[in-house]
Amino acid sequence: MEILISNWSNVEFVPKKYIFPLERRPGKIEFPVCHDIPLIDLANNHPTDTIQQVIKACQEFGIFQVINHGVCENLMDDTMNIYKEFFKLPGEYKAKFYSNDINKSCRLCSSTLAYDTEEFHYWRDNFTHHCYPLEEYIMTWPNKPTKYREVVSEYSIETRKLLYKILDMICKGLALKSGYFEGEVSKTNVISVNNHIPCPNPSLTLGMPVHSDPNLITLLQQCDVPGLQILKDGKWIGVQPIPHAIVLIPGLQLKVISNDMFITPVHRVVTHAKEARTTIGVFLGPSPESLIKPATALVCTKPMFRAFTYPEFLKTFTAGAKCDAQFALNHFRNKT
Repeated sequence: MEILISNWSNVEFVPKKYIFPLERRPGKIEFPVCHDIPLIDLANNHPTDTIQQVIKACQEFGIFQVINHGVCENLMDDTMNIYKEFFKLPGEYKAKFYSNDINKSCRLCSSTLAYDTEEFHYWRDNFTHHCYPLEEYIMTWPNKPTKYREVVSEYSIETRKLLYKILDMICKGLALKSGYFEGEVSKTNVISVNNHIPCPNPSLTLGMPVHSDPNLITLLQQCDVPGLQILKDGKWIGVQPIPHAIVLIPGLQLKVISNDMFITPVHRVVTHAKEARTTIGVFLGPSPESLIKPATALVCTKPMFRAFTYPEFLKTFTAGAKCDAQFALNHFRNKT
């Protein structure tokens, strides 16, 4: 069978390799949408209040949405359309980018990086590439659709600005020294786009694994088709797609730097029976040389975690391809 699901046509049933065991299936897709997830207006005339809203969201939910964020709505629409076009391109063209090599700076894969060895496949294609410094990576990007490099380069610049704006607000809210999140701790910048075709039976499979983000902070542009869910109080709840709102998720590195004050939510993606779903993720993360540890200003007696490098964390996080956030955190957690 063709590996990339975006190349499939007339899908009438879920192939066996995509059917999860009973205990891992989402079951009947009737999960409630959570209306309590914070929606923060960044154009609020009271910046101190906005900063406190961001801090509270990071502590109570580990996820929030922002509006009036400064990323042009037309640019958001153009970028989403570019990616929808990309996944509709002929398989022969997309095959140029297919790779399971995690070190490749521009790659297309299906399910997860362990497609050839994993027991069950996820219902998605994923396209990921680095985008900072822009001049270093842009020539490795697709030249189709025609305006891909033009549109996506502008999008990567504008979303990076927004992420730094959020990090600056967090910096002020935690009373950290100015520029704390600049430099090596946020050097890597990756765009990761998921494409999910309609699934004949969404109750049998998943669009993405149950996971927490290992990086510093994540920005997500949803489409109008629901699918993202977070685990809250033992229940899966949907994150409502709001037109031109942007989802922010503090990653595990930010949880460590906050000395365990912040939540990094467990989340997953379910599929849709009738609609295709494309989402654009932008990930800021530390460089390999960056030393991650709780911010000194936030440690009253003893830091909750010992210092580590990002590669050390990722090695523990991905051990056995489990991407187990709690296992990784506990590995670096100081004993009480």
